[in-house]
Amino acid sequence: MTTLNAAVFGEVLLRLAAPGREALLQSGRLEAWFGGAEANVAAGLAALGNRARVITALPVNALGEACLGELRRNGVDTGHVLRSEGRMGVYFHASGAMRRPAEIVYDRAHSAFCLTPPEEWDWARALDGVTWLHLSGITPALGAGPARAALDAASAARAQGAQVSFDVNYRPMLWGGREAEAAGVLRALAAHVTVLFASAGDLARIVSFEAVSDPHASLAAGARAAFAAFADLAHIATTFRDTRGTLDQTLAARLISRDGVVDAGPEPLDGIVERIGGGDAFAAGLIDGLARGANRQTALADALTLMAVKHSMPGDQCKVRREDIAAWREGRDLRR
Repeated sequence: MTTLNAAVFGEVLLRLAAPGREALLQSGRLEAWFGGAEANVAAGLAALGNRARVITALPVNALGEACLGELRRNGVDTGHVLRSEGRMGVYFHASGAMRRPAEIVYDRAHSAFCLTPPEEWDWARALDGVTWLHLSGITPALGAGPARAALDAASAARAQGAQVSFDVNYRPMLWGGREAEAAGVLRALAAHVTVLFASAGDLARIVSFEAVSDPHASLAAGARAAFAAFADLAHIATTFRDTRGTLDQTLAARLISRDGVVDAGPEPLDGIVERIGGGDAFAAGLIDGLARGANRQTALADALTLMAVKHSMPGDQCKVRREDIAAWREGRDLRR
C-alpha cells in the first residue's frame, strides 16, 4: 500500500468550547481543543497511516508547547513549525441545539502565524520530499502575508511535481474588509490545484457560471467553468448535508472529474457528537484514496465514511483509522 508523504500549510488554533449544548459562558466553563482546517487534515492522514507534516507558526509560550504536543500525539510531523513572537489564534464555539444555531467568535488577529512574513517560509526545506500539499481558503483570508505565503507554497509544490489540493471554504467573516480581493486571490490559488474541495457557492467565488436553484445543477455548471479555467484541475469534490435537527442529519458526497461523476451516500447520522472537523476528515479520506490509487468510487465512499465517523468523536482533529471505515460500514463497534 502506498504511503503518502503529505504537508499542510495553515494556522493552528485553540478552540474554547462551551460544554455540551451550553451557550457560550453559560456556566463559566470552557473546554480546550487544538485544531484548524489544515492541521485537521494532517491528523486525519496520519491516522490512516500516512506521513503528514504541518507547516505553521506557533508562539513561544505554554500554549504553543501544548499545541505541539497535541499534534505529535496525533502522529503529525512538527519539524517544520516556526516558533515566533505573537499569540495563539483562538476561537470560541457553542454547538447550539434545536433552533438555536451554533455560535463562533474568532479572536485570531496578530497571531504568530499571521505576523510571519511570507519570506520567512523556506519552501525548499519545508516541502522537501512532499508529494501532496493541502491548503484551504482560510489562510489567504487572514491577510496579504498569509495569502502570499499560500500562493508561494502552492507554486513551489507544483514546481517539484507534487499534487496540490485546496478547500475553498469561503468564510465572509474572515475576509472582513477584504471581500473585494477574495475572488482574485482564490483564483490565483486554484490555478495550481489538482483537487478542489468546493460547493457551488465556493465555485461562484472563483469562476463565472449561471447558478440555478438546483444545487446539483449549479455544481455541474460551476465544475464545467472551473475545468475550463484551470488546466491542472483534475477533480472537484463536495459534500451535501440534509439537516433535520442538530443531532439528526444525513451526508452525501459527489466527485466530479473531467471524464465522469461518482456519488457516495446517503450516510445517516443519528446522535452527532461533534460536527467540527467533519469536512476536514472528508478531505483527508479523499486525498488518501486518490493518492493510493483507489478507484474514484471507493475513494469517495471511504472519504464520506471517514467524515461520518468523525461526527461520533469530540474535538477538532480526526483520529479515524483505516479499520474504523470497514467497522462502521459493517455496523460493528469501533475498537479503541
